[in-house]
Amino acid sequence: MAVVTEMVKEMQGFNLHIVKTSKYKTNTIVWKMKAPLEREAVTERALLPHVLQSSSASHPTTAKLRSYLDNLYGASLFVDVAKKGEYQVISFSIEIANEKFLSDHTPLLEKAFELLSNIILKPNAANGTFDKDTVEKEKRTLKQRIQAVFDDKMRYSNFRLVQEMCEGEPYALPINGEIEAVDNITEKSLFEYYKQALSEDELDLFVIGDVEEAEVQKIASSLFSFQPRTPKQTTRSAVKKIDGAKEIKEQQDIKQGKLNIGYRTNTIYGDSDYSALQVFNGIFGGFSHSKLFHNVREKASLAYYAASRLESHKGLLMVMSGIEFKNYELAVKIINEQMEAMKAGDFTDNEIEQTKAVIENQILETIDTARGMVELLYHNVVAENKISIDDWLQGMRAATKEDIVKAAEKVELDTVYFLTGLEAGE
Repeated sequence: MAVVTEMVKEMQGFNLHIVKTSKYKTNTIVWKMKAPLEREAVTERALLPHVLQSSSASHPTTAKLRSYLDNLYGASLFVDVAKKGEYQVISFSIEIANEKFLSDHTPLLEKAFELLSNIILKPNAANGTFDKDTVEKEKRTLKQRIQAVFDDKMRYSNFRLVQEMCEGEPYALPINGEIEAVDNITEKSLFEYYKQALSEDELDLFVIGDVEEAEVQKIASSLFSFQPRTPKQTTRSAVKKIDGAKEIKEQQDIKQGKLNIGYRTNTIYGDSDYSALQVFNGIFGGFSHSKLFHNVREKASLAYYAASRLESHKGLLMVMSGIEFKNYELAVKIINEQMEAMKAGDFTDNEIEQTKAVIENQILETIDTARGMVELLYHNVVAENKISIDDWLQGMRAATKEDIVKAAEKVELDTVYFLTGLEAGE
């Protein structure tokens, strides 16, 4: 029996994805808009969903919109902006009670669809401009979100690693945009961008819950209709030639050093060796039983934390660790040794099996929430692929030691970034 059964139907200008499941007592609707990362639009695109969710034509203040959500049995509304490879993805999510479990048979699913449609298609705007006060309020909040990255040194060091590593590539752009670009956005220019996004973006609507497919299709087709489009696609980056790894040291008034190391995996989601790469990362640094955690943090007591993560659609592997300033050289050496051990096949069958079990558990935990399920399914939209979650699990289970070593051998060191203290010197 399939873990997840997804029905995908091409609608008027968007794709409808339905997962009929009795696993949840709520129904979740997620609207996603995907476009290539571009410097000219990255900041407006980061601002747009927050302006749209702040109010709408039918609920012209945030208080009125939130009050309406409360009246829908405490429905929740979230927006998000994320980087998926070299795309910037906007998400709107509504989670609402399933009326099947209520004595009051208000058509909640239909009302949630109507609300989402109003937020996206009938914004708080007039005469070709968004409401000025709403835009100004959300611009202030966006500046705070951008500033928060600089204040959180763990996030800042990862941001700087990506900036240095992907210099000249769209992926280097910060997901929340650039603080110096915020003031240039007006309620009119943002509205113009909003219209452009609706006419050009790749649009996907996910519905997860105990729903009837025919009813969902009928509601969706009555509320959402767009002009056909051929969405802009980014071309897969040519394998970047690395002519010696970069080493970047930056000094700030901090107490703990942040060592971040970036590698090119030369493997992305959908490639035949992607499953083996997942297992490789799990053994190398993805979990608490991994080599980085054991050898850098536990055995050598060099790091407050040490872990690695994959950027599946860009083909990056990033190591993050917090260390004493004086331990920089030794920490880099031991991390490099763990990578070489992976390439040499210096790991056991027990490590492979333990890692596979943890990855499988992690995937099953992710699909325990509707929004987690959407995120997994959306990988196929980004990669223009059709890998089911069952196929994903099966591919991971089938990865052999030889497969893992082959995936490891493709990994290349690109950039070492160290955020150190003022007193540390050079």
